[in-house]
Amino acid sequence: TTAGDFLRRFEEKDVMDLMGAINIARVRVWQRLAKKDRQLALIDTDGTIAPTTGECKEGMDISYKGTWGYAPLVVTLANTQEVLFVKNRPGNQPSHTGAVTYMDAAVALVRKGGFKRARLRGDTDFSLTKEFDRWDTEGVEFVFGIDAHPSFVARANAVPQTVWEKLERVSQYVPTGERRRPENVKKQIVVERGYTNLVLEDEHIAEIAYTPSCSDKTYRMIVLRKIIRAEKHQQLLFRETRYHFYVTNVTQKVLSTRAVVAEANARCNQENLIEQLKNGVQGMRMASNGLVSNWAYLVIAALAWNLKAWLAICWPAKEQRRDLRRMEFRRFLHTLMLLPCQVVKTARRVVLRILTYSPWARVLLEGIPFFRRQRFA
Repeated sequence: TTAGDFLRRFEEKDVMDLMGAINIARVRVWQRLAKKDRQLALIDTDGTIAPTTGECKEGMDISYKGTWGYAPLVVTLANTQEVLFVKNRPGNQPSHTGAVTYMDAAVALVRKGGFKRARLRGDTDFSLTKEFDRWDTEGVEFVFGIDAHPSFVARANAVPQTVWEKLERVSQYVPTGERRRPENVKKQIVVERGYTNLVLEDEHIAEIAYTPSCSDKTYRMIVLRKIIRAEKHQQLLFRETRYHFYVTNVTQKVLSTRAVVAEANARCNQENLIEQLKNGVQGMRMASNGLVSNWAYLVIAALAWNLKAWLAICWPAKEQRRDLRRMEFRRFLHTLMLLPCQVVKTARRVVLRILTYSPWARVLLEGIPFFRRQRFA
């Protein structure tokens, strides 16, 4: 097709130039953010799997899950829900392959955009200890999960019981009392059929010092201890202890022990953004037959998502900015973009009559004069 022919003309340098051009516009848009919103940039990094049923696609490979396809790397900005960088890779690549280059580029980008501090976040695949000292020297903050190595577990077991603090999870949602919690059908079936049911009984946290073998500096390691109760027919079988570990260079004054765990868990919201890349803008269809051409397709699709995020940043009415930022792409299309209009041409003007009512139609019309007055120079 014409689109396929267009994508196949891209070389790797062309895709990098395209992302660079997008980022030039992005920096200008960020000038619309308030100063308080540019104090700390939260940069999330993750890899995902983009399956394909094709057999002749260049660069496709089999993943650790046994799925044929590609393994894109996605670097995002949690503050505004933007996609900063994407990189298409063969399906057998580990999540962290080539990630350092794009993480460093993201840090440089947010600093150019006026953010005072930058904080990298990622799961255990991105706790790249060889880079810790360099990032710390350059003033880059990080909060990463780290694998539960047997040596870490041994150190956690040696922590005195008096040091452990009970972790109380605080919900971000305020109960309104308007709805009653629905009945847990899954739990009922597990109990009735006599399956082993794992129940989280308690959580405790502690902090220990951690010096990586390839590092000259010492960092904070947060240990999360989970006490899990195994039940069968509502009777206790045994209790199991599981440990999760997080490493950070952020000081206790800035992030408390509890806040580090909350910060690491907040990164999981990136999965929702990746889901929008997959099923919202359909950016991971991998419709072309080449590794680089599919990369170009992914960058272009990510731009469509970024345009929605930029509209939320520039929107004049504060009450709608948050709704726009959190809006799924499909809803965004049907509420703001795909509005049926009747075009009436008169001698001196063109009149657009909106034929379907939408609460956002009025907001959009009120915003048109605002955008006409703006100069994004």
